[in-house]
Amino acid sequence: MFTSSLASTRVGFSALRANPLRTLLSTLGVVMGVASLVSVLSLGDGMERFARSQINQTTDLQYVEVRSLTTRTVDGQRFPRADIRVFTAADADALERALPVRGEVGLLVRGSALVTRAGASGLPRGATVLGVTPRLLAMRGMRPEAGRFFSADEARTGAPVAVLSRRLAAALAAPGPPASLLDSTVDVQGAPRRVIGVIAPDADSLEMLVAVPVVGATALMTPTAEPRVPDLLVHVDSVDQVSAARAAVQKWLAAGDTAWAQRVDVITNEYRVAQVQQGLLLFKLLMGALTGISLLVGGIGIMNVLLASVAERTREIGIRRATGARRREIMMQFLSESVAISGAGAVVGAGAGVGAAYAVTAFMRMRTHARLYAGLSWSTVLVAALAALVVGIGFGLYPAVKAARLSPIDAIRHE
Repeated sequence: MFTSSLASTRVGFSALRANPLRTLLSTLGVVMGVASLVSVLSLGDGMERFARSQINQTTDLQYVEVRSLTTRTVDGQRFPRADIRVFTAADADALERALPVRGEVGLLVRGSALVTRAGASGLPRGATVLGVTPRLLAMRGMRPEAGRFFSADEARTGAPVAVLSRRLAAALAAPGPPASLLDSTVDVQGAPRRVIGVIAPDADSLEMLVAVPVVGATALMTPTAEPRVPDLLVHVDSVDQVSAARAAVQKWLAAGDTAWAQRVDVITNEYRVAQVQQGLLLFKLLMGALTGISLLVGGIGIMNVLLASVAERTREIGIRRATGARRREIMMQFLSESVAISGAGAVVGAGAGVGAAYAVTAFMRMRTHARLYAGLSWSTVLVAALAALVVGIGFGLYPAVKAARLSPIDAIRHE
């Protein structure tokens, strides 16, 4: 059985070599179809990575916020709570260990303050004060343009250091450069703090910002009627992991406090996360469907070539049947031709598609300066291989069945 199938396959390949121009033209259709499919899927992978990076840098969709409730509502009236849950750095570490997905946890308390340069005569500047743990700045996409962020030891002890946004540093250092503030002292709501870093402008979404260690940060903020307590911020690697992170946070809270829902609020933007996931999926499905039309055209070309081959080689098929070849072997002969055409087209088309995708993204980067690169994933390779196999078998099946059903006597008598 295996020997006869192998012989049928060899006959099929011999027929392809006997008509190189026709084989080349039918292969070209598959090449164009697979190239279109691979290039669009690669562009789709690149667009998805770019979109996810932008989501990570410019939105809060990948965050789960754990906020302590400082008031409670009774009969429509708000009253201060006596049992406020105050999160600490130890809580952040414990929650991070409890996450089932890759993520980071930090502390954040926010307020406002007047900031002046010590010894300078300029007017005070209004700024947002962020009391944070060290990793939270990096979690929010910030990086130092000059200097550094504060260390874990400085954060734990509440060291009198500060990191300024570039806009605030420029306002306080004028007419000098922002970096000239390094190692100088600024007064945050009257409390002196040594400037150890300036945040790069592309990572700073706030105009006036001063970041300080979370320990003792509330003392640097203007007083409010409600007490300020730190929130836990959970940042996960992907928007797909937000739901799992939210469930893990709730489980962690419940393990330490059965009535946690009355004291803590867990906040996400899950509806927006679902919209983003749906949008990315629809984009890839739409583009894949459009390029599938090109692959369909290539498959029709294969069918036409094989039908013409059946018509031309009817007598040959009859002789093979008369000398003992079974229908299955005739089918194998023509299916092997179809799969060979689609397989060769898939290999060449995949290479051409990847090259086209990288060329298109290079042009897009040149025109828009967006950090967009084509992506080649295993799923794209698998889709291309499966598409070629389906096209080869699907469009080669009818000509193969037609050839196998020919009557040996009628085929031999065919002119």
